[in-house]
Amino acid sequence: MYGLIGKMKAVPGQRDALATILLQDVGPMPGCLSYVVAHDPADADAIWITEVWTDQESHKASLTLPAVQQAIAKARPLIAGFDSHVETVPVGGHGLAKAG
Repeated sequence: MYGLIGKMKAVPGQRDALATILLQDVGPMPGCLSYVVAHDPADADAIWITEVWTDQESHKASLTLPAVQQAIAKARPLIAGFDSHVETVPVGGHGLAKAG
């Protein structure tokens, strides 16, 4: 499995609008096992995105999907920047099969 955890900063006051785009406009993505968008309780303009994929290639391929490209284009004006980005190797968890 392949995982990503990232902190994204929204333009001030646009966090909810950005989260809505990231949650509603993408749709199913082959190889995506988990995709979670969360508010940062300590930063009114930040969100955390946690993703789990079957493999890194599935994640890369998702970036070429028309729905993902449209969501990125729609979200871009609301993104002030990226604060943190970490790649992980998930080994399992609630809703995920154990890595073998």
